[in-house]
Amino acid sequence: MKLQHALTTSLVLATFSGAALAQTVRIGNQGDALSMDPHSLNETTQLSVTGNVYEPLVGRDKNLALTPALATAWKQVSPTVWRFELRKGVKFHDGTPFTADDVVFSFARGSGEGSDMRSYTNDIKEVRKVDSHTVEFETKAPFPILPDVFSFFYIMSKDWSEKNSATKPVDRRKGVENTASFKANGTGPFRLRERQPSVKTTFVRNGAYWGKIEGNVINVEYTPIGNDATRVAALLSGQVDVIEPVPLQDVARITASGKARVLQGPELRTIFLGMDQKRDELLYSNVKGKNPFKDKRVRQAFYQAIDINGIQRTVMRGASRPTGLMVGPGINGFDEAMDKRLPYDPDAAKKLLADAGYPNGFEVSMNCPNDRYVNDSNICQAVAANLARVGVKINLQAETKGTYFPKILKRDTSFYLLGWTPSTYDSHNPLNALMRCVDDKGAGQFNLGAYCNPKVDELTLKIQSETDKVKRNALIKEAFTLHADDIGHLPLHQQALAWGVANNVELVQMADNVMPFRFMAVK
Repeated sequence: MKLQHALTTSLVLATFSGAALAQTVRIGNQGDALSMDPHSLNETTQLSVTGNVYEPLVGRDKNLALTPALATAWKQVSPTVWRFELRKGVKFHDGTPFTADDVVFSFARGSGEGSDMRSYTNDIKEVRKVDSHTVEFETKAPFPILPDVFSFFYIMSKDWSEKNSATKPVDRRKGVENTASFKANGTGPFRLRERQPSVKTTFVRNGAYWGKIEGNVINVEYTPIGNDATRVAALLSGQVDVIEPVPLQDVARITASGKARVLQGPELRTIFLGMDQKRDELLYSNVKGKNPFKDKRVRQAFYQAIDINGIQRTVMRGASRPTGLMVGPGINGFDEAMDKRLPYDPDAAKKLLADAGYPNGFEVSMNCPNDRYVNDSNICQAVAANLARVGVKINLQAETKGTYFPKILKRDTSFYLLGWTPSTYDSHNPLNALMRCVDDKGAGQFNLGAYCNPKVDELTLKIQSETDKVKRNALIKEAFTLHADDIGHLPLHQQALAWGVANNVELVQMADNVMPFRFMAVK
């Protein structure tokens, strides 16, 4: 095994042969962006990568505050209508001008069949062109935080999409590809130069960019390196300049190397477990004729069987914050007084299972990625071991996110692990995407276990419309309380960021784990 690992390491490092080019940054990430289509997967790694090529109407600065992007100004002209003034003089990478037609087209595309971005658009009634550089958004109800929703919704060229047969998004659930998966034509500070899925993707600075690029980087090479040891070796040998994430066991080693440093900080992402609560019989369980997860006692048993402090100590090496909520600090609506977990109590879990009719437990499959979150497969292994102590046998299926996401997004799962960073940095986002009853418009799009409480839905709509902060936060508290009482999901923790950065590279680490190339500089 040691010889095999050494060969694997040398082969991967060989792909980085040659001296580093001036003003080139080479990034090694544990996983790849699965597509260049900005509407095909609502996942941070993909949105971070494609967000260097494509742009939203409203962006975020280094402190995650809203800032003008393709829109220069916006205002509410009535309780349900927002007007956006578009930036003039902007061109797509192919030279075609950016206009209101591209905005109307992009929102139609992103809200249509196959899009993974429908939870951003489900409460928009209509997008209409006022003139060549003005658009209006009419919402189904008052939506005072609408601009916040747009920071990860990227604008595509209508003309390019039509010419390249890419008017519909790449559908990860069906494995459908089109030109937008491998080529890109945005307005952003970097152009896509070459796309080699799962091997390497290269970008070059957009010399005709409308805005300011603060860094001096000309080329970016993005390479997926799934093996932790290989990724660290690539950084310490100078074959790559940035790695993400740093394996927690290697933080001290990198810090002591004198060649690179580790940037660490809290992340806004919450890691949680979801369960199929809709089907009358689970797809992957030895229980036939009924669904154990429809019983709150079973959901609570799973919750109380998980030793979250043990996971924090042994799996996460202290680099996590156990949570009882689906949001953490830094998200508007987070209330520390509410952030209380049910106690870890295997005996209580066994009793709950027995009371629910499963005195000997049962068997169920669990889906988990192994290259998406910090120590994701190790977390799932620890959860499986915890549940085994109360009689539940977990058949763990850990796999690369390239196959994991298409599977769970089809709801082809009974029990799964997922992470979520609210793109608006507001509690309405997870309520709408994760906890709202599923419909065909995008509500509950990532509520993959189909948890449903109509009262939570009612509160979510009120939260969307309420402008008084005190009243709004009270509504958020009420919704989170209902969800927690239902044990709609099993929150685990907020993970910490850990990036390894060569000493001659400067960049900005943001709490949403997005890595903008325009802030990078080589000293």
